[in-house]
Parts: sequence; C-alpha cells; structure tokens
Amino acid sequence: MADYDMIVRGGTIATASDVFRADLAIRDGLVAAVGENLGTSAEVIDASGMLILPGGVDTHVHLEQTGLGPEMCDTWESGTASAAAGGTTTVVCFAWQPKGGSLAAVAADYRIKAQKARVDYSFHLTVTDPTPEVLEVELPQLIAEGCRSVKVFMTYDGVRLDDRQVLRVLAAARRNEALVCVHAENHDLIAWLTEQLVSAELTVPKFHAYAKPMIAEREAVYRIISLAEALDVPIQIFHVSGAQSAEEIARAQARGLKVWGETCVHYLTLTAADLDRPGFEGAKYIFGPPARTEADQEALWGYLKRGVIEVISSDHSPTRFDDPKGKKFAGDPAPFNKVPNGIPGLAARLPVLFTEGVSKGRIDLQTFVRLTSTNPAKLFGLFPQKGSLAVGSDADFVIWDPEKAVTLTNALMHHGGDYTPYEGYRTQGYPVATYLRGHKVFDGETVVGAAGGGRFIAREPYPMITPLQRFPTPFNAVDGTLT
Repeated sequence: MADYDMIVRGGTIATASDVFRADLAIRDGLVAAVGENLGTSAEVIDASGMLILPGGVDTHVHLEQTGLGPEMCDTWESGTASAAAGGTTTVVCFAWQPKGGSLAAVAADYRIKAQKARVDYSFHLTVTDPTPEVLEVELPQLIAEGCRSVKVFMTYDGVRLDDRQVLRVLAAARRNEALVCVHAENHDLIAWLTEQLVSAELTVPKFHAYAKPMIAEREAVYRIISLAEALDVPIQIFHVSGAQSAEEIARAQARGLKVWGETCVHYLTLTAADLDRPGFEGAKYIFGPPARTEADQEALWGYLKRGVIEVISSDHSPTRFDDPKGKKFAGDPAPFNKVPNGIPGLAARLPVLFTEGVSKGRIDLQTFVRLTSTNPAKLFGLFPQKGSLAVGSDADFVIWDPEKAVTLTNALMHHGGDYTPYEGYRTQGYPVATYLRGHKVFDGETVVGAAGGGRFIAREPYPMITPLQRFPTPFNAVDGTLT
C-alpha cells in the first residue's frame, strides 16, 4: 500500500516566510509531509521548474447577490469556477441583509445557494438595518455558527448606516467576537458632489471619480477608526484606494490599534483615466472607491511592502456590461451615478499581481504569498487550515509557472461576465494547475472541479481579533461597566 495519495515532486515551495526546494505529500486531503525522499504514492505529479504555492484566499467576493436592483452575473457555480482558474481555493462572500428584512433568513438561503461552490468558502454578514432583533438575536447566532465577520457600509442609499448605527454594530461584534469590515466613504459629501455634477450636466463615466474624491474616503477612514477605537473593536478597512487613506491606517497602527487594511489589484493597475474612455466604455471601470492616480499606485506598493496593507483581494463584483441587468441597468448611456458599481477580478487577481509585483521586482515571492493567501487566512480565522502548506493543513495548492506568458481574455476568466478590465493584459506567471484538498479543480485550461465540491468553513474565535481592552475613559461603553 502506498504511503500517500499524492506526491508533488521537483517543485519549489513558496510560503509566507520561505522559498525552498521540497516535495509535497498529500493524504486524505491534507498535507501529510514536506521534504525529500518521502516514500511511495498512488499518484506522482512532476512539478519540475514550477512553484508550489498555497491556494489563494480571497476574502472580498460578491456572488449570487439578488434583490439589489442590478444583478451580479456570477452564481456560486460560475464564480468559484473563476476562482479555481485563477489559483484561488477559498473565498469569503457576503450574506447581505435586505433593508427591513431578516439577516438570518438571507444567510440560510445563501447557504443553500453556496452548495454549488467549486472551492471552499465562508461568509461575511452584511448588516444594513441593525434592529434589536438582528443585533441581539440573529447576529449572535450566525457568528456562533462560524460566520465570524460583519460588514458595514458608510455610504450608498439603502445600505449605509449612520454613525450611531455603526456604533451599535461595532458593539454587537465586540460582544460576539467578530471582526468588522468597513466600506468607508463620506456619504453626504459624495451625495452633494453628485448633485452638483448632475446639475451641471457632467454625467459621463469619468465624473464618477469627481464625485468620490480621496477626501471622502480619507475622512471616513479616519472616522471609522475613531469609532472603533472608542469601543475597542478590531476592524479591517476594505479596498483602500490610495495614499491618504492608507496613511490614516498607518497612523492607527502606530498607536497600537487593531486596524488592518485591504487593497485590490485594480487599485494597483487602473487609474481614474480608465473612466475616460470613448462612449460608454468607461462604465466598465466604475467601482467604489474609484481608481486614483499613478502616484497613489506607487504609494500603495510602499504601504504593502511596509505591511500597513496586509491583504489584496479581488472585490469581485461582476455585472455584465452589455446587459440591461448590468452596467446598462439605467440605459445606454446612463449618468455615472446610475451605473452599477463593481468590477470582475477573481481569476485575474493572482496572475496580475504576480506580474506587477514579483515579475517586475516590486515585492518578493514570500510577500506575494502573504498578501494573497496567508494574511487573509490569518485575519479571517481560516489559518492554518487555509493559507499554509504545513503538515495538517488542507492540501490546497497551486502549481505555478513563474515564466508563463498569457494574454488575458474574457474567456480565460471562466466567469459569468461579458468583459474583463484586463483584456489584452500580458502576464508573466500563471497557474498551470489548482488543487483543492488534494483534488484537481483547474488543469491549466479547463475548470475540472465539480460544482458542489466546495465546503463551508466555520470560523471559531481566534486571538488575532481579541480586543485590546483599551478605552478612551474608564467606562466600557459596550458592557456598561467601569474598568
């Protein structure tokens, strides 16, 4: 009888801290050994000349969200196919409470939809209406079931919370040991600027960036950090788009606060100039916060290398372009403020970041692994089951050709969308195979993982998001006690 189910031989393993030549042995879906001369195996994979990377962990993905007007065009089946094709083996998606509705009911329905997933998954709980029922009954139960992160919006009509409501959610998250993730932009400033632009008949896509200047993001980042500090609640700021908001996070971290930053590949590759394309083409690049400047891109690379921003996600929010349920929901053309936000990016995340980061010498291979796999797994309570190739971890890994040049096309994204913002982009580095718990889900060309092969990953309490027990006064306002 063979010692292992599979041995991957001849490759170079890259982790968050090391790069070394070794073989990888798999048994029962787990990493069983790492080393050389490991013994016999039922299957041997030759990875000579290849890198062996932990499977990507993408903690900001929107799939099969309905009832919000325009439709996300990826189901769990198609969206997780895109994940597998890009080397991602775990996604964290949003169970999104409708205004006035039940968060628990949506989460239950979402669990059913997610049974078509091809990769493993967990959920963020998006709170849009923090009623006593939601905060005191539904949220505690859902967190206890393993959905240990909560999302709040500070902007967008219909989903945003005011500061008092945000504080209530922060308090509930602290009591129930959950991480709070935030879309931070100043709603009233954006709304007023939008009114002024529309009144001046400045409505083509490029004015989306005018309505959402960096100051709107910077102010909201500062404000949410202050609110979280007052209640001693760990938070992550989603999709940091440039230098000024990143600097607010750096200042908070310098004070010892548990504040983490995330950015996305599109903020490192696109700029506001992409909104200014002929006709309605700029609508393909409408997302929020908007892309900024080349100077912001360079600043973000600096904050990534310093560790201020610790996670790179896709914020995969796919709406079709040539579709009345997508970017043309309000017509063709439509004013920028009526165009659905969002951009696809699941399959492109790792190849584009590897090209821009590792191949171009901006970051080393270990940093690439940290940003795309290990750090998100740690921050969201998935580590060491995910984000690692240590003995006992799930055998989620990618065989990666660091020299493979591929011209990206929409077809290669394997998603439900009709465009990719990276059409024609030339990579240096690409996955040649993706494995989930020791089973191949992508063979370099075709997604071969079955719909339904993914599993829900429940997240228990974990030390990284334990509060600091620091309050601005001796009064613990969450518990109503004096410290």
